[in-house]
Amino acid sequence: MMEDTGERIIPENMKITNEMLMEHVARYHFASDYVYGRVLDFASGAGYGTHILAKRSKAEVHDVIGVDLDPDTIQYARVTYHHPNSAFVEGDVTDAGLPEKLGTFDCVVSFETIEHIEAEEQFLANVYALLKPGGTLILSTPFGQGRGKPCKSPFHVHQLTVDEFKQLFTGYTIADFYYQRGPLIISAEDYYSGRYPIGIAVCQK
Repeated sequence: MMEDTGERIIPENMKITNEMLMEHVARYHFASDYVYGRVLDFASGAGYGTHILAKRSKAEVHDVIGVDLDPDTIQYARVTYHHPNSAFVEGDVTDAGLPEKLGTFDCVVSFETIEHIEAEEQFLANVYALLKPGGTLILSTPFGQGRGKPCKSPFHVHQLTVDEFKQLFTGYTIADFYYQRGPLIISAEDYYSGRYPIGIAVCQK
């Protein structure tokens, strides 16, 4: 069984009542209503989310690739979450060569990743390059005091404000925003500032 370090979610090591587990699983179930074709789970961690997308959207999805930096995590995902329509690949989400190595995707999913990354611009450039024209991006991050400002989590570079989060997606033709508290995800129309600490963007290239 893989060791739980930092913010890594390993469902096999957690109780079903753990709110962080419910929160993470809820995002993948939310994304499963949007994904289709060839899908990239960017920073896939232990692999449970890749597995959810492969199983829950099997009628719409023919291929799901999970990418993570840690080789032990990739090996764990391959053993624990094997599915005929998914695969796990070791890779750095800020590697400028990834689009050439992996090709392009109909959908890119990346949850709770950008707040961990110093090279934010390269990460976002990779996401854009990995998406086919007209493709769908689903990305989430927790809110905080803003870019360059300290935050409570020792694992985060910083946490964006709501406005900074929205500004990430100005290059997309469509960007819809949702907000999450625990397993509950709501639309922008129902958002109350401060009560929903996580943002989710659903964008079309």
